[in-house]
Amino acid sequence: VQLQACGGGLVQAGGSLRLSCAASGRTFSYYVMGWFRQAPGKEREFVAAISQSGGRTYYADSMKDRLTISRDNPKNTVYLQMNSLKPEDTAVYYCAASGAYYTDYRMYNYWGQGTQVTVSS
Repeated sequence: VQLQACGGGLVQAGGSLRLSCAASGRTFSYYVMGWFRQAPGKEREFVAAISQSGGRTYYADSMKDRLTISRDNPKNTVYLQMNSLKPEDTAVYYCAASGAYYTDYRMYNYWGQGTQVTVSS
């Protein structure tokens, strides 16, 4: 499956962004979809994930009150709504696909190219 993320940008602290990730290729609904982020000099970290049907969602504890992950299987797209953004949320955000739910980025087989999110103070 090929993934392409978009929706990043520059936003002021307290603002919101909605990231999208469009999939093509193999059946989108087979995969758990995850979002990860990587800041300069830091390891890639789990942000959120959603089950194949969308019935289960998972969030990083540090961000869970500010995030909503969703998916539209007929449109082969997963979304990440981020609210109350903080400067420490600045990172490249990646979408990824896996056959099961993991928080370890190494368990995801397919990756999008990343979209930059920059939050100014």
